[in-house]
Amino acid sequence: MDEFHRGSCLCGAVKYRVSSELKAVTHCHCSQCRKSHGAAFASYVSAPASALSIMTGTDSLMAYQSSKGVTRQFCCRCGSSLFWTDSTGAFSEWVSIALGSLDTPLRTRKQKHVCVGSKADWYEISDQHPQAD
Repeated sequence: MDEFHRGSCLCGAVKYRVSSELKAVTHCHCSQCRKSHGAAFASYVSAPASALSIMTGTDSLMAYQSSKGVTRQFCCRCGSSLFWTDSTGAFSEWVSIALGSLDTPLRTRKQKHVCVGSKADWYEISDQHPQAD
């Protein structure tokens, strides 16, 4: 299958490619995503898990189960948050990819904010993208 996107962690130890189109650009405001990224929210895109290939750095890719069924993966060298999956949800065959880790352009205007009910009180959402709790 043709390569659609490539990405990597901050130090370059983990490199990946995605051989499908990326879907569902979300900006998650839940406390776990905020803590994982050290920011007001975390931005992700999704793809079928079968379309994600780790090209280098499988030995640097670590996993952490942040809640029941949810596994977050990150680089153990630089700490970059890279992927998360939910084995219990309706999208258990999908992987969410940290948008900031992409090395190729993503051209989409369709985005949404999720978990805004638990967003950081010091951050105000000022764009026009849809919001959901």
